[in-house]
Amino acid sequence: MTQTIVIAEMNSNAVHPSTAELVSAAITLGAEPTLVVPCTDAGQASGAANMGAANIIAAKSDAFAHYDASAWATALDAVVPQGTIVTGASPQSKDMAARLAARRGISVVQDAVAIDGDQITSPVYSGKAMQTVAIGGPAVVSVRSNVFSPAQGGASDVAVLDTTGDVATSVQEFMARASERLDVSEANIIISGGRGMGSPDNFSELEAIADTIGAAVGASRAAVDTWDAIPHSMQVGQTGKTVNPNLYIAVGISGAIQHLAGMRSSKYIVAINKDADAPIFQHADYGIVATWEDALPVLHSSLKGIMG
Repeated sequence: MTQTIVIAEMNSNAVHPSTAELVSAAITLGAEPTLVVPCTDAGQASGAANMGAANIIAAKSDAFAHYDASAWATALDAVVPQGTIVTGASPQSKDMAARLAARRGISVVQDAVAIDGDQITSPVYSGKAMQTVAIGGPAVVSVRSNVFSPAQGGASDVAVLDTTGDVATSVQEFMARASERLDVSEANIIISGGRGMGSPDNFSELEAIADTIGAAVGASRAAVDTWDAIPHSMQVGQTGKTVNPNLYIAVGISGAIQHLAGMRSSKYIVAINKDADAPIFQHADYGIVATWEDALPVLHSSLKGIMG
């Protein structure tokens, strides 16, 4: 097996905890991985300590001040050792994974949900089937969140490499990531609303519950298409984000196949809908036939009691 390198998931210039899951996935590939942390300040790599990696490299560059796939791929390609590269499966990381693979002329496997030696399993056809492929050499593999248990131990010392150089790629206008709320692609608990919420203003009810239980707030395509106030970044589904949380709460979502493609691999699904015949109930572990106005206050009150 070739050398394995993990690209740390970053959030607000800090190493995201899901990075330890990527290290665990890399270990499953059969090698002690090196963890590369994209940063503008080497101190930002301190959060990578004891995440199970054999070595930690702080890749320091101005290119990492804001996310741009081309700039990040260029800067990382300059310092990441040759071998198999493991990244997260967030939209930006999958974009970067594809660019790194193209730059190096190696294969890319996106959205891995299982690894057994050189055998990698990932969903195809919007999650309707699974494919397993074998990698026989260096490749780039993006791995879904909440699939592998976080790795522990490993290196705590950080080696620093300054990758600043190709600033022409990175000096351009960026759209800063607007929301500080937890992203649905990374969350272990998600509460999503559909057009049945009646108004985008009513999503504040979902946000209140999300704040209580540490969840992310998602939305169906119908809600995103209907209301400009609900951004596409919240959309769960075939044309949005594919999620794999332990708990998915669907409120006012009918359960169209487009939405199910993005969330039906959730460990537990709770559906709240006033229509007893809504398709979502066929896939839910627990169903509540009620309006959101009746159900959410009771749910929120119960969750407050559980959370203390």
